[in-house]
Amino acid sequence: MTPRSTPRRILVARLDSDGDVLLAGPAIRAAAASGEVVLLCGHAGAQAAGLLPGVSRVVRWDCPWIVTPAPPVREPDIDGIVALLKGVRADVALILTSFHQSPLPLALLLRLAGVPRIVARSTDYPGSLLDVRLRDDPSVPEAERALGVARAAGFELPPGDDGRLSVVPPPESPVPAPYVVVHPGASVPARAWSPDRCAEAVRALCAAGHRVVVTGGPKETALTAYVAGEDAVDLGGRTTFAELAGVLAAADAVVVGNTGPAHLAVAVGTPVVSLFAPVVPAERWAPHGRHVLLGDQDAPCAGSRARECPVPGHPCLDRVEPSEVVAAVAELVGVRT
Repeated sequence: MTPRSTPRRILVARLDSDGDVLLAGPAIRAAAASGEVVLLCGHAGAQAAGLLPGVSRVVRWDCPWIVTPAPPVREPDIDGIVALLKGVRADVALILTSFHQSPLPLALLLRLAGVPRIVARSTDYPGSLLDVRLRDDPSVPEAERALGVARAAGFELPPGDDGRLSVVPPPESPVPAPYVVVHPGASVPARAWSPDRCAEAVRALCAAGHRVVVTGGPKETALTAYVAGEDAVDLGGRTTFAELAGVLAAADAVVVGNTGPAHLAVAVGTPVVSLFAPVVPAERWAPHGRHVLLGDQDAPCAGSRARECPVPGHPCLDRVEPSEVVAAVAELVGVRT
């Protein structure tokens, strides 16, 4: 295939979690405007992959240099993923990575699988592994950064697509509106507000006249029960990812840390009170939509990418007062994107 020919099948790789996959949505839609999109993602991102417009097929693979904890690299597994990628028969591949990840190991596998054109950002010299290499690493929202890779491959959003995050229409919420959602969990512990602070915020929101719904995954039921207490509706462990999208879509606002449901809320048009720990930069990872950012962005943990809080007392988030959350919710209620 020559660079100017029209691709029939485009492989888009985003190997992280649900939130990362949601942020790849605009790039995927740009690619889908020109051909069939096959999305390569890990099992941790598969729920989000099933909600993205423009995806024709999802291929799941837990990449050993991306997932945590990392599985061993074994020759039979590598042979298997190369064979699987060869079977996709992609005309072009877009490798979407975070700023701290290299696309080159996956590019090597794609070359072995016979993919004729590969596009990615890489600060390292790629040799013959990439056909189009973006050298710059702009400090822009992650969704825009990914869209830049698609554009470098020659793909543009279709007319009328504003580049916002988007998902297919979710199911109707089981809880009657109006309400505010508090989502206390996070995939990385350093990015979560403490359970005590979350519970205090729930009580403060209820005292301010809001009905509150607390959400969480199947492994977070003890956390959501504690945070909901006697004042809020506890939906912890009771929704699929698609059903969670419906709950978030009907909310007036969502109070959440830097984790997948923050991006899911944006994708359904709901404003976010973002309790954002600065272990990664907010300019890249804050919700890509209407939000209020809370948390000390100059805390000692800033830029550390720590999974466990390295500072006693978790001051970047736990110094946020429940009253600040109530004020932020009041600012956002009635403002949708």
